[in-house]
Amino acid sequence: MTPEDIDRVVGDLAVQGRKTSTRREYVQIFKGFHRFLQARKAAEIEAVFGVRLVCPVDEFNASRHVGDDSPVLLPPPTPERVAEFFDFMKQRIATTRKYGPAARDYAMFRTLYHAGLRSEEASLLEKPDAHFARGPFGKLHVRFGKGAHTSGPRPRWVPMLDGLDLVLRWFLEDVRPKFPSSPVLFADESGGPLHRGTIRNRLPYLMQLEGRPAGERFSPHALRRACATHNYERGVDLVAIQQMLGHWTVSSTMRYVRPSATFIEDACQRAVASTLAELTGKDTTA
Repeated sequence: MTPEDIDRVVGDLAVQGRKTSTRREYVQIFKGFHRFLQARKAAEIEAVFGVRLVCPVDEFNASRHVGDDSPVLLPPPTPERVAEFFDFMKQRIATTRKYGPAARDYAMFRTLYHAGLRSEEASLLEKPDAHFARGPFGKLHVRFGKGAHTSGPRPRWVPMLDGLDLVLRWFLEDVRPKFPSSPVLFADESGGPLHRGTIRNRLPYLMQLEGRPAGERFSPHALRRACATHNYERGVDLVAIQQMLGHWTVSSTMRYVRPSATFIEDACQRAVASTLAELTGKDTTA
């Protein structure tokens, strides 16, 4: 098998209209199979056939982790845009016929944004995973964090920042009892966990109800990138953001961070204001 064979298979899938995630899964299967052959059978294959194994998945046809909405191409939504969306969600809770699902959606997408969770991680949360007494803000125990390099689930603790603890307390006390009893935190109307695909499809549907044009809509993954970017812009250490998002390396986190157009100017103004405050003994940012 050669890189050209991989190109042909992936190209055929694209012509068939298969999603990026599907094409990525095919490529990962090829890559995993060749990793197995190289680890277990490489010497035997070379001895019998005289062929040295080389993985056909190279830098040109390797799958991109972030899919179509690559942070290189699309900036995350601004804090103002996110705030407008959540304001719409709060208004919808007050006017919709089904209070439970509307309130659940609000709490769930607030969790994706403030905790930087993936859709699948949010879908697998259970009620006991909310530890309100742990740390100064409370923490979520993400037991099924995405692993890297086929390492399996990587649990992590994520602080409930920016009032997320208040949102989840309200949700557990007032909203979750309206759904069937089960351990699931964000349950569907049967009490089971929301599928990650349902979460992804739910967001564009809600923004369509909001009346936003397609160019102003964003995905759940964009909320995760917005979490990284907005925390970085306000001075949170990059390593702390890496731990929060559950990335294997800081370089992965850096791909998520897309500061605003005035980030440099704002940083300079903060630095100057801080220096003047030290020299004069006055707070110049007030």
